[in-house]
Amino acid sequence: MYLADDPRPLLPEWIIEAYAVLSAEISNSNTEDSNQQVPSIDRDRAIDILCTTDQLTLEPADAEHAITRLLERGYFYEVGAELRVTLPSAE
Repeated sequence: MYLADDPRPLLPEWIIEAYAVLSAEISNSNTEDSNQQVPSIDRDRAIDILCTTDQLTLEPADAEHAITRLLERGYFYEVGAELRVTLPSAE
């Protein structure tokens, strides 16, 4: 999933998979809630999603670590308790 021209540093594959799950969830939540101006997801909901998805097997501490690393590396930014995708995919 890492692109050669992506300026963000490499992360372990499982964290990149967590990013893919959460960014898809954020995109889906935006289409379901047309009143929401900026696509986002509550941090606690993000942890729940990462712990219950079939794509990953994470404990809450692992999910929290993945989110923290994604924030530190610029994949997400946080406003209040909401996570937002820094560079949304062009659709």
